[in-house]
Amino acid sequence: MPTESAPVSATVPTTAVPTSLLLSRGVDRLEATLKITTAILALAAGVYTYLGVRELLNGSPSTVFFAAVIYSVAVSVGIYAFWIFLMQFMPHVVSTKGRNLMFGCMLLGSLMIVAMSSWLNASALAGAAAIQQHLSITVQNYTRDLDAANTNAIAAQGLLPDIQLSASRFSKLADAEKAGSLTGTSGSGTVVQLMTQMSGQLDSLGQEVQASAKRVSALFEQGGKHLAKMRELISDRGPIASRSDAFATESLALMGVIANLQQTSVAPAVKRAAATLSSGFIAPVAGGRTADLADRQSAVVGKVEGVIAMQATSLADAADKILAMPRVEPARFQSMSPAEAVLRYAGDFIPSWAGAISIDLMPAVLVLILCVVHAAIRREGLPAANASSVTVGDMLAALQMAREVETARRAVPSEAEPQSAPATAPAVGEPAAADENVTALASARHPK
Repeated sequence: MPTESAPVSATVPTTAVPTSLLLSRGVDRLEATLKITTAILALAAGVYTYLGVRELLNGSPSTVFFAAVIYSVAVSVGIYAFWIFLMQFMPHVVSTKGRNLMFGCMLLGSLMIVAMSSWLNASALAGAAAIQQHLSITVQNYTRDLDAANTNAIAAQGLLPDIQLSASRFSKLADAEKAGSLTGTSGSGTVVQLMTQMSGQLDSLGQEVQASAKRVSALFEQGGKHLAKMRELISDRGPIASRSDAFATESLALMGVIANLQQTSVAPAVKRAAATLSSGFIAPVAGGRTADLADRQSAVVGKVEGVIAMQATSLADAADKILAMPRVEPARFQSMSPAEAVLRYAGDFIPSWAGAISIDLMPAVLVLILCVVHAAIRREGLPAANASSVTVGDMLAALQMAREVETARRAVPSEAEPQSAPATAPAVGEPAAADENVTALASARHPK
């Protein structure tokens, strides 16, 4: 009578899941996330490209709108397709030559993306700030030019004390000669008239210099008002295009003020007056009643001529130094689009450039991550599928393949099998010798 044997429960040892299998599953799970992320980045690049390219196009509003939309859509599709292609193919290229070619393609595509999209993204991000930077630098240049023109214009004011001193000296000499201090004979003769004439000429020149100072001051004040209006336009919060147009109008008016300042300089007049004093001096004929008085008058007139020549030379030299100062040539203001301003002042907007380029080239990091992960999977080797990872479809395919193999084996007779009598089949109910340790299913279900 067979002994009942209790069912033995087999214990399956638990083993850790291989790392390559975990990486493979992670790649499968994140495939949709990669595509969605790439699509969102491409869409963001397209939006900022639209904002940037819209400022570069001219024409009717509808034409500009449709042209900008078409360009931005083309950029978005191109960026998405480029990075998806790299994500699908680059991780599976294992040869050194093929990998180098793929990296070359990625570098070339990245440069093309920067050329067609990134600088427009930077224009959308920092275009207004770049134009404000351009306006600020222009105001600084105009301020420098206005100060230089004003300095040149008022430089002749430094000659006014010398002119007034010379005029006062001749006036005092005339008063002294009336008492006879120069010729020894009192009265208003030839010497007094000469001294009075020289004093009057120098007084007229001094008054002209003073009048020039008033005109220079008024022009400088007018230029300061234009500069103040420019600074107000820079700090305003309105649309940058309208502010730039108003700025151009103010800059044109300021250039006129600077030109007037340079024309207002009295230095040329001082030089002409000095030349007149020296070369145009005509010694008067001594009008003394006696020969001795006439000789004394002639001697005094000769000394006055020498003094006048020295004074004229001094004024001419001072005027020449003023005229030798470099003439101010203010640069004409040039309006710029946001894209042009961003390119010109790129060094001042490095964070904006970094953000614009990162939007376009962020998928490159994902491509490199995929390359590293697939390299790790190939290095460790993907294990055979176990029971927990086999699906019903895989099992049915395996069973079908086993049936086909068995059918093919039976269809081909084995000629190498030796000719021998067929083995006698065991009697019914008699277990085979090889299966003596196997309990029949019926006996196991109905024990005696």
